[in-house]
Amino acid sequence: MRKYWHVLSIGIQNTLSYRVNFLFRSLFALVPLTAILSVWKTIFAQGQTTVAGYTLSQMVSYYLVVTLVDMLTAVAEDDWQIAADIKDGRISQFLLKPIDYQTYRLTLFAAGRIIYTAVALLPVAIFIYFQRSDFIYPSDALTWLAFGVSVAMTALLQFFISYSMALLAFWLQEVSTFIFIAYAFEYLAGGHLFPLDILPPWITKLLMLTPFPYQLYFPVNVFLGRITGPELVIGLAVQGFWVLLGYGIARWVWSRGVRHYEAVGG
Repeated sequence: MRKYWHVLSIGIQNTLSYRVNFLFRSLFALVPLTAILSVWKTIFAQGQTTVAGYTLSQMVSYYLVVTLVDMLTAVAEDDWQIAADIKDGRISQFLLKPIDYQTYRLTLFAAGRIIYTAVALLPVAIFIYFQRSDFIYPSDALTWLAFGVSVAMTALLQFFISYSMALLAFWLQEVSTFIFIAYAFEYLAGGHLFPLDILPPWITKLLMLTPFPYQLYFPVNVFLGRITGPELVIGLAVQGFWVLLGYGIARWVWSRGVRHYEAVGG
């Protein structure tokens, strides 16, 4: 594992050069968040006490926690870099060295999240402070623990899906369409745009059979205490299943892709 700690160290050093970009990205991400919160506050100001079981504080907290989870788990440019490694032939060097490419990329993904979180945490924390009257914290240590476990699995699931999409570059000249489609599904079916349970119940139940709600919606609702007891245990087990399946698919696509891969030149 020593070599991967070295990769993590190098990844952190390289990512630090983008810290100003990360800061501005996190600041501008607060602009649409402010607009969304204003819309919901206007809706509740019309006399609504709850919407799909959400109070105003729960709805505001939902979007604030979405921002936190997204900050900790979102895949930035890792998929594009993986696809570029394959297309440009740089993947060849990893086939000749005692290093696992998936673990290498996962380590770089972790380095990117560490630096982005460190840079974005202050502006996000200040924003949450100004919304503190409507922000709901977990009421017990078990909820915090379940939330932490769920966020860790969310990050892994995000990575494995993006990694598998990027590996399509072994067969395709351009994988951007597939990456954008996966992102669109994650954004809509993952609960980024709105809580999934404001949809008709049959649609919510159908979406819960896919991995997308476990990329955002599930950990956020764990934090808010809306998923508890047996439902929480089952949800974590299902999320773990999707993580293991994502890992298996990523390994399978890699093994198939390497056999299809051809490198030319020195």
